[in-house]
Amino acid sequence: MGAKAFFHVIVLCLLFIPPVFAQETEDAGEEPEARLITRFPFKQYYGGVVVISAKLNNFPDTLQFLLDTGSAGISLDTATCIELGLKLTPSDKIVRGLVASKNISFATDNTLHLPGLQIDSLDFHVNNYELISQVYGIQIDGIMGYSVLSKYIFQVDYDKEEISIWSKGRFKYPRGGHMLKPNLTYIPVVSSPLRSGKHNVTHRYYFDTGAGMCLLLSTQFVKDSSLLVKRKAKVIPTEAQGLGGKMQMYITTMNEFRVGSYNFRNVPTYLFDDVTNITSYPSLAGMIGNDLLRRFNLTLNYGKKEIHLMPNTHFRDQFDYSYTGLIIYLIDNRIEVTDVIRNSPAEKAGFKPGDFVLAINNNFTSNLQVYRDILKNIGTRPTLLIMRDGELMLKKLPIRSIL
Repeated sequence: MGAKAFFHVIVLCLLFIPPVFAQETEDAGEEPEARLITRFPFKQYYGGVVVISAKLNNFPDTLQFLLDTGSAGISLDTATCIELGLKLTPSDKIVRGLVASKNISFATDNTLHLPGLQIDSLDFHVNNYELISQVYGIQIDGIMGYSVLSKYIFQVDYDKEEISIWSKGRFKYPRGGHMLKPNLTYIPVVSSPLRSGKHNVTHRYYFDTGAGMCLLLSTQFVKDSSLLVKRKAKVIPTEAQGLGGKMQMYITTMNEFRVGSYNFRNVPTYLFDDVTNITSYPSLAGMIGNDLLRRFNLTLNYGKKEIHLMPNTHFRDQFDYSYTGLIIYLIDNRIEVTDVIRNSPAEKAGFKPGDFVLAINNNFTSNLQVYRDILKNIGTRPTLLIMRDGELMLKKLPIRSIL
């Protein structure tokens, strides 16, 4: 696809102090065995992000939540809260995103209904997720993080697109794989080695299933570690979305990156100026995103501070190295070009912000994912039917590689 977009919000960890829950015990001093509570399907979208259907309180409408290990709480979209008529309570708490920081309100004491599981007494912080909905081409009603993940053991099976939720207790992990022991207060942090050219650096990263990319590094870390010195790798301008709006980033590749005991080569990597200090560099170098993590079936056992990785059928999937410079969102059920990166193939082909994409290679759809899949085929020149100021046009778009 074109310049890749991801949306991610990180909540200041100190802002959310989860309540203490009583744990089941069978005999004094003996931990019970974990028991399966429920199992249900989920859907994957761009970058492999996980979207779960759930309901709130007694409202009949089904809502859609991103499953996000990079969130320290649980949240709802502003428009969803207004539509449901939820009472919002202002606070002096702050949420930080890639682009800006802001005070947030809360919708307190709500009940979340997952298939086969009811979770009471949840306090949702409230954010505007209109932009993330446009990026993924679906309505995103909220983000599900630590406030839910910490209560249970979650298994995420990307092969079956299925989530299993277990009670806390002695748990029998799948045979094989690798066990991570992250630093975990509210957001898991793992150490990983990275190689760029002859430079080898081990640093700490957020383990972030809510970020639809492979790897994100702060530019200060890249500079201090001399990761791009004397390398011929392309560094291409692009755009990303975060709390507060859009920001310029760069995309390149790193020669090698390791997650647990598993090595990945030529990893697509975003570089960003950490203006809101979400990584608190030099404490952390960046984030590991879900386009890497989806290559494993995950067991998230926050109570034990354990994350189990099991390579799945996506483990050897080709990385997306495609580049067009065409930024497309789904806005009011129409696919719109919202930006064109300077000097990109899209700019040279004559695309402009405000163009509407009606078809690609005679494929007419409002499914954003279908078009993004077509625009990943490096070396091809798909034909796009666009509308500009009421006029229909055909334009060919060369798809280049970031390698």
